[in-house]
Amino acid sequence: MQRDQMEYDVVIVGAGPSGLAAAIKLKQLNADLSVCILEKGAQVGAHILSGAVIDPIALNQLLPDWQQQAPKLATAVTSDEFFILDEDSAYPMPQMLLPSQLHNEGCFIVRLGEVCAWLAEQAESLGVEIYPGFAAAEVLYNENDPKGAVRGVATGDMGIAKNGKPKADFARGIEIIAKYTLFAEGARGSLAGDLEAKFDLRKDADPQHYGLGVKEVWQVAPEQHQLGKVQHAQGWPLDNNTSGGAFIYHLPNNQVAVGYVVHLNYQNPYLSPFDELQRFKTHPKIRGLFKGAKRIAYGARAIAEGGFQSLPKLTFPGGVLMGCSAGLLNFPRIKGTHNAMFSGIYAAEAVVEALAAGRSNDELSSYSAKLAASPVWAELESVRNVKPALSKFGTLGGTMYAGFELWLARFGIKTPWTLRSTTPDNATLRPANTVTPIKYPKPDGVLTFSKLDSLTLANVSHEHDQPSHLQLRDEAVPIICNLNEYASPESRYCPAGVYEIVELQGEQKLQINAQNCLHCKTCDIKDPQQNIHWVVPEGSGGPMYTGM
Repeated sequence: MQRDQMEYDVVIVGAGPSGLAAAIKLKQLNADLSVCILEKGAQVGAHILSGAVIDPIALNQLLPDWQQQAPKLATAVTSDEFFILDEDSAYPMPQMLLPSQLHNEGCFIVRLGEVCAWLAEQAESLGVEIYPGFAAAEVLYNENDPKGAVRGVATGDMGIAKNGKPKADFARGIEIIAKYTLFAEGARGSLAGDLEAKFDLRKDADPQHYGLGVKEVWQVAPEQHQLGKVQHAQGWPLDNNTSGGAFIYHLPNNQVAVGYVVHLNYQNPYLSPFDELQRFKTHPKIRGLFKGAKRIAYGARAIAEGGFQSLPKLTFPGGVLMGCSAGLLNFPRIKGTHNAMFSGIYAAEAVVEALAAGRSNDELSSYSAKLAASPVWAELESVRNVKPALSKFGTLGGTMYAGFELWLARFGIKTPWTLRSTTPDNATLRPANTVTPIKYPKPDGVLTFSKLDSLTLANVSHEHDQPSHLQLRDEAVPIICNLNEYASPESRYCPAGVYEIVELQGEQKLQINAQNCLHCKTCDIKDPQQNIHWVVPEGSGGPMYTGM
């Protein structure tokens, strides 16, 4: 059955900050352009999860009156704390000792899903067409072009049963053809991975490195709440060889976002990022915040942390990578929304210039040039050594090195060397018989919880009768390699209980509970043999985050 086609000047994959910024800027520059956004979530913001404290610099440039239009969209940061934890105590870091890049004055606490929903309204008011619930499943290439230029994308087929056969409600996907296609899928985008392979975009880059962020939102007692307060912590419960850290952000309405990020180059296969967050909440410094509180939301998402050395080539014939698909997070600052939005703005400018010159489906080299000349590039280059320093020197040594280099940068001094980090995150696990297993306490159901209890707060839903979007390249690897050598790390690194070892007819097998999937992409990143391949499920499947 042939697929229907729709044609636009520009199609954007993903309604996150970069995709929405690009759409808005395109229409600001040329209102006559036809612009379409495909979003795999059931609504804009449904799959968006971040801390988040944002630098408003890009939002100010794109929509200067955003605070007047949406005064409740963001909460100004009112106080800022950073502390180091051991098992019993917390040691605050004086603000005067923190490099200026790590201060949050002038920044705002937001629920990023709500920001994206509001940006979508602005885009639609300008004439952008947004299609939630339609997952871009395939990149379309011009077979008659020797360079194989991207000519658009196709949405996934709907109504396919688990056995791979069409159901009664089967519908073919639609081909969205465009003069330029902008990819803004977020960290570890499946189509971005296909593009990187086809056009060899990573040949001059270090591997991308990731963290997994696990987040909860709590309704806390009024006496525990300080609107606009921002807290970050390092140290316990992680050891010195495992880097990561926690955040606590005080939102309006006596709500608090608490989260933990574990960098996915960790070595101990018994580690569970979800359970590290649960342990963090039990620290004497932290647990009082949750006295009499109620947990109201939960979610998780991978974060692209590699930074400057891990940036791929961002352009190819017919399109570009933007935002976290490109990897534009400022890792030590824990901020990427402003850079993502800037990338969308620059991509839009490059597209409008190309179309005005009568070009289409060629390489937008001016996009790369704009980024390279922008504050985004300078910002990422100035912190380029922080992530690899943590990998090389551990949490303590890496943090001390990072502080040294960031203080030099404050005075305009740039170190002449660039550290590299060439081991991908999936290759860092040690065999289970060489490490000490981590024994996590049983959840109490009041302060700490299980993964399955948490899923109800993420509002996860997938069409049950469909092929699994979590595909195994080799059915034997989960037992022969993952279980026998690494004690089944997927059963712990997944924050949704998707993977579990079960015994069937006297044999151990990996059971995949794909219906639990939060779309965090950790399995696609951390699986030791890269045997798990994440593809998009039927459109609108996944979490339905609210207030995240």
